[in-house]
Amino acid sequence: MDAKYQPLFTPWKIGNVEIKNRIVQCSMGGTSLFGWLEPNHFDKEAAYFLLNRAQDGVGLILPGMQCVRDQLGIPGRKWLYQNDQMFKQLKEYMVEFHKTGAKLFIQLAAGMGRSMAINGWMTTLAKNDVLNKLASPIVDVQYCCASASATPNRWAEDVTSRPLTVAEIQEMVVAFGKTAKRLREAGVDGVEIHAVHEGYLLDQFTMSNWNYRTDQYGGSFENRFRFPVEIVQEIKKQAGADFPVSLRYSVVSKTKAWGKGAMPYETDFEEWGRDMEESERAVKYLGDAGYDMFNCDNGTYDAWYWAHPPQYMPDNCNLEYVKHIKKFTDKPVVCAGRMDPVVAAQEIEAGTIDAVAIARQNLVDHEWVHKIMEGRQDEIKPCIRCHNGCFNFSKAKGTSNMQRLDDSLHLARCALNPTTMQHNRYKIVPTKKPKKVAIIGGGIGGMECALVLLQRGHKPVIFEKTNELGGLFLTASAMSFKENDKELLRWYKREIEKAGVEVHYNTEVTDLGTLRGFDDIIVASGSVPRTMPMIPGFEKCMTFTQLLKDKAPVGDKVLFIGGGQSSCEAAYDLILQGKHPIIVEYANDLVNAQATCLANTSFLRDAMEYHKVPVYLESTVTAIRDGSVTVKNVKTGDTFEVECDNVVNGIGFVPTPVGGKTSKAYRVGDCVAIGNLRTVIWRAWDVCMKI
Repeated sequence: MDAKYQPLFTPWKIGNVEIKNRIVQCSMGGTSLFGWLEPNHFDKEAAYFLLNRAQDGVGLILPGMQCVRDQLGIPGRKWLYQNDQMFKQLKEYMVEFHKTGAKLFIQLAAGMGRSMAINGWMTTLAKNDVLNKLASPIVDVQYCCASASATPNRWAEDVTSRPLTVAEIQEMVVAFGKTAKRLREAGVDGVEIHAVHEGYLLDQFTMSNWNYRTDQYGGSFENRFRFPVEIVQEIKKQAGADFPVSLRYSVVSKTKAWGKGAMPYETDFEEWGRDMEESERAVKYLGDAGYDMFNCDNGTYDAWYWAHPPQYMPDNCNLEYVKHIKKFTDKPVVCAGRMDPVVAAQEIEAGTIDAVAIARQNLVDHEWVHKIMEGRQDEIKPCIRCHNGCFNFSKAKGTSNMQRLDDSLHLARCALNPTTMQHNRYKIVPTKKPKKVAIIGGGIGGMECALVLLQRGHKPVIFEKTNELGGLFLTASAMSFKENDKELLRWYKREIEKAGVEVHYNTEVTDLGTLRGFDDIIVASGSVPRTMPMIPGFEKCMTFTQLLKDKAPVGDKVLFIGGGQSSCEAAYDLILQGKHPIIVEYANDLVNAQATCLANTSFLRDAMEYHKVPVYLESTVTAIRDGSVTVKNVKTGDTFEVECDNVVNGIGFVPTPVGGKTSKAYRVGDCVAIGNLRTVIWRAWDVCMKI
């Protein structure tokens, strides 16, 4: 092992529990041992995933958040501690888990409050007392969204959370104690309370701008923090004073208003949530109350990109704040949020943090800790912070959570690794009939197919029309803030070379019938930009490839036709260069797409607003000239001129399948339908498992 990683592999303690190394797997929605929003049960898929991560070298495992009360109100399963069978299975599981040498803390939560990601039918119930009462034997949405006070839901602003009653709060406090006691009896090493963190229910109580109560749970600092204090005191009372209790904690909220976050470099704003001055007081107060560790980052659901940093956020984005808050507590402090293991090791050695919390990398590459320990860190498949599989709840103006119900229930998957939390569906089964398989296209889809086929025992051969592997991802990764994307490309190229995959460069296949000597063919030919020749002057448009990969020169004002994720990312890249982009979008919001996580879209929307980018929504370009375009508002019919130096075609892509007669050909990636890395890679596995 490289000496720079050594501090990560030293023991430390939380209370009297020793952890073998400084690597903590943060909780992720979907990895709960007791189900997510389904009825409480022992979740065997999550158990398999968590046990494997312990076997792979993580020191402390935190499964996904689990509410002490069944959030959907299933009859007969109101409280977590009531499920005897579940705790029996947990006790058996902990015997096997402890053989790994890792420790397990269960993360318990009071609920989500106004952060509950409600969708269309839930919104209807939340706004209608009669319908909600009728549905309450199955699901009580008004309880799911209940908060400290009557505040707007983050996902559906026209839904107002009802305040929890004092009786409900106190009943929940007791439930925390009873649940913790049962967890300890089952062999669990500790609990973590979620959360005075990320704007969830307990956080909604602690912040004065979100808590308008006049009873003992509102008003003064002590009253606002009473709920989390009573929880830890009840746990210590019922589970034992020596039972470790961690707190998931947002140092500062980085929130400017309802639905508005602060940019990572923005300092001249008034904090709407918890500022550093109150945080300094709070962390000592909570530690004195009984919390044994603080698992820290920043943010709320209104500034979600701090707690779930996408690729636009800088590495180690929360580190300075966590280092500062450690000065105000004598309890161990853990830092999460795009943490670089090398930087984490340096800070641990310096004593400025006690451990590093890493979540999504455990989804991408299950062996990354062992690879570091064995000096194989170059083989680690990197997380690119895309959120396409792990947490893809999405929202645009005027919508609630747009994700399908199956996506809402099945989180913690990985766009880059389909086997994560799906080990029975996606697994490498060696073939009994090795085949020679032609792969048309050397983009991500083509390379993934080659690697999967090779593992199964087939012989893949890639035909790539250019002189480089990568396809359209070469363009997508070209922006300045996409270092993780570039790293992913390097990983694929190294793996292809190391595996000895045969690649024919500068070889374009336009007719599948011309291929000879192959048992099967996979078409991964990708897509090309959509064109709109009916717009006068459209031929003057630049493509993303010309702008980003080829670095074609552009002027100061660059106008994008289309305000999807690709356009907004490219516009942000131009902002960082000091240029002034302009966006024209047909929909009523930027990145109005089901497939893109709110953490990503809210950053891009907030960035455009902060940098005063002219954005013309519900508008379209009707003509392009040298130096200007004509824009039409599709609602009013008004037209106007917008000056610009260049125009970029951001209206999307269309598949480019390869034709020709052949006995059998499979298609993967964007040549089937336009998607993202998740659809590309998962389709590749679906096809390769059939061959």
